[in-house]
Amino acid sequence: MTERKAIESWLTDMDGVLVHEGEPVPGAPEFVNRMKASGKPFLILTNNSIYTPRDLQARLARMGFDVPERSIWTAALATAQFLADQRPGGTAYVIGEAGLTTAMHAAGYVLTEFSPDYVVLGETRTYSFESITKAVRLINNGARFICTNPDATGPSTEGALPAAGSVAAMISKATGVEPYFVGKPNPMMMRSALNVIGGHSESTAMIGDRMDTDVLCGLEAGLETILVLTGISTRAESERYPYRPSRVVDSVADLIGEI
Repeated sequence: MTERKAIESWLTDMDGVLVHEGEPVPGAPEFVNRMKASGKPFLILTNNSIYTPRDLQARLARMGFDVPERSIWTAALATAQFLADQRPGGTAYVIGEAGLTTAMHAAGYVLTEFSPDYVVLGETRTYSFESITKAVRLINNGARFICTNPDATGPSTEGALPAAGSVAAMISKATGVEPYFVGKPNPMMMRSALNVIGGHSESTAMIGDRMDTDVLCGLEAGLETILVLTGISTRAESERYPYRPSRVVDSVADLIGEI
């Protein structure tokens, strides 16, 4: 394997890496503190578009993490930035919550249900038949279809919840139009994050708990990839994929000494 440059910036997934089922992963707050103290740029990433960075900052603070708001990057922010680059000052019909609508407004978009440039689908706990029907009709009338992330399900204490990817599949079935997904595993999520911190792919590491999103995304963006075993993918499962992470560690606690 080609020898990589020393790690000068870090990207890390949140759920399954820093927190698990509402609790901090042992050693994760210390890992974040070490990243902050090092002065090296870092971002905490999430495909969840429900919450704003400020919401997530408060959630992490309750679990003992001291994370600046600017160090959190969501699929909602990446989606809003992508659309602002593609069609500045555009219009969109948005299905989602504050994390997405706030990001879209901040990017200069007007949210409307009248002949929008885009239908933008994000995560919400209140998907309604009415909003999905409106999205289908707008797409049939020519609106472009964007989705923040392809996750089919999301976690909850009661079990799996249908997520944006599942609702996107329903809309695609009704319209014959596939969405463009911005979040992981699209490497655009990584590249937009690198741009935020001024990082370079050859000296940045991506830490994640899922082979099919975090590792794949980091790999395609040219980053060093580190799989932790505190979330979804197991060591045995990682061997079944046609691609491999740069390395596998038990948790982020094993990386504290490297920063």
